[in-house]
Amino acid sequence: MDENEKQYIYIIQASLEPSKCKIGKTNDLDRRLKEYNNMTGKSKENIYQYLFTCEVVDMSAVENAIKDEFSFLREVKSKEIYFYNPELLNKYVKFIKSHPLFIKEIFIKKEEKKQEIKIVKKTTPSLEERGLSQKDLLQNAQKAKNDEFYTRYEDVEKEIEMYDKNIWEDKCVFCNCDDAVDTDERKSSAFSLYFMRNFRELGLRKLICTHYGGGIDLFNQGAKGYVYTYIFTKNGFKELKEYPKGYTGSFDDPLSLKILNEEADIVCTNPPFSKTIEYWQILIESGKKFLVISNIANITRPTFITYFINEQVWAGYNRVDYYFNPKRQLVDASGHWYTNIPINDRPKRKHLKIMPLKDIPEKHKKYDDSKILMVDDCYIPSDYKKTFAVSVRPILNGLLEKGYKIIQDKEYYPYINGKKKFARVLVQKI
Repeated sequence: MDENEKQYIYIIQASLEPSKCKIGKTNDLDRRLKEYNNMTGKSKENIYQYLFTCEVVDMSAVENAIKDEFSFLREVKSKEIYFYNPELLNKYVKFIKSHPLFIKEIFIKKEEKKQEIKIVKKTTPSLEERGLSQKDLLQNAQKAKNDEFYTRYEDVEKEIEMYDKNIWEDKCVFCNCDDAVDTDERKSSAFSLYFMRNFRELGLRKLICTHYGGGIDLFNQGAKGYVYTYIFTKNGFKELKEYPKGYTGSFDDPLSLKILNEEADIVCTNPPFSKTIEYWQILIESGKKFLVISNIANITRPTFITYFINEQVWAGYNRVDYYFNPKRQLVDASGHWYTNIPINDRPKRKHLKIMPLKDIPEKHKKYDDSKILMVDDCYIPSDYKKTFAVSVRPILNGLLEKGYKIIQDKEYYPYINGKKKFARVLVQKI
């Protein structure tokens, strides 16, 4: 080869083979792409396109370095065909660009323009203005089966990255509430997509996702429930999508329960709000580790309070304020992450204003008609020995980890001058 001739490394993909890509070398990018698209015996619909191209000093040396680095991701050892997903592509490109023989990037395929998201602004009156409580709202949702809220990828990523990666190592993660999987990101659950993209980095052993075959089909996956398994073997990633006869894909389907009890190590999903009671009961009785999203007001409801008292569940790190509805619009609904995975150095504990009662501003403390002290804005009396009432927020910020306990497993609605107020949690210093 002429020493003045330019040398290139490229990543190319066929439109009908979305789970694979080829990483090769050439001294003529235009000619190489034409060769792929003119290969005989191939469908005219199977169009090849570059995902990434760059100029290098020695293409053979870089190609060999790629083979060594990603040998476990090669489909066949004798060919330069590698497994592909967006996260893997990022890893390939990052490695190539960090190689000492890399000169410059020529081209990288831009991600498809994301679907425009319409944010539905909140224009309705507040719950208090409508004379409703969080309980009333939840009951109305149950009657209407208004469960079609889907989690955003950024909310999944934000929460999971708060935990030590070691908790995922060699674990089987189970996403069991309509966590569809598809080569098109828009047809995949944010949970399944996150764990597939970060499978190797987290050190997972297996990922199992289920698709619910009933209700509104946001992911366009059809009416049949299925089980999707994603596992890494010595020959690379292995995917299996099965449609067991009679399987609904629901979290309480016998097959889903079997997977939960016999295979899963950690459960991570967003269960339907109207079935939260049944879901939590099944999940907690399974004894598995979990990280799930539920209504932010669960801590005020008698069905859930006992779980918090018995330290079977506690708040995760983040709240979740926005979800997709079936029209792919962004809607607001108050949710929060809940888990039984240890929380280390919870950042939001700093929002707790623990101080002597006399130092708490008067506007943030009052007594209800039953003479129960009520404190607001995360103020907490450090020297008060009696029972007092707090809102949901201090509990979610880690109050139960600072020497306080819940002392009543029933709902508590304070009354002030005979008027019913929002539900509170009765707590006391240990």
